[in-house]
Order: sequence, then C-alpha cells, then structure tokens
Amino acid sequence: MAEETVIHDRAGSRFCVKLSGFEACLMYRQSGKTLDLYHTYVPEVFRGKGVAERLCKAAFEHAKAEGLTVIPSCSYISGAYLKRHPEYEPLTKRGGPTSNPIVSG
Repeated sequence: MAEETVIHDRAGSRFCVKLSGFEACLMYRQSGKTLDLYHTYVPEVFRGKGVAERLCKAAFEHAKAEGLTVIPSCSYISGAYLKRHPEYEPLTKRGGPTSNPIVSG
C-alpha cells in the first residue's frame, strides 16, 4: 500500500489515493484560513489498511504548512484519528457538529 501516493486535488477540495481501480478520498471545505475536514471515504475492500490514516496525515500536514486551522467535522478524524495522533490537536478548532467538547468539572 505504501507505493500509492496521496494527491492533493485542490480544484476538487480533496485528498485522494488511487487504489487498483478505486479511489479513497478525504473531502474538505476551505474558508479563509480554516479547513473543514468533513468526510473520509475508503472503499470497503481497502478498509483497515491505513488508507484513511494516510489521507488524514496529508491533510493535517498541509494545514500545518499553510498555517490553517482544522475543523474535524468527520467523525473518523474527530474520534479515532486525533486520539491516535494528539500532535495534530493544536491545529484543530473544536465546536463543529460532531465535536466532543471537553467539560472541566
């Protein structure tokens, strides 16, 4: 799987990987300096192989390089991915519809 490259399709507002006739994508909306990562799709046959993880890494690295704030609207990103990669949490702006705000008590 490592040979497939993540492509940033700026015109389509997505990060993609071509996979043997299939395509996995992470879709986003950009507004100024904010990047809303709202949907990750990996064809079922390729799930569990780290494809979504690679798409997310590419999106977060892009955001970091461009000085963008990320809204992790996608449930996979706001949950599983950021739990495994807390180093990207400082780039995020929580408060979207799928966010879990931390309540101090």
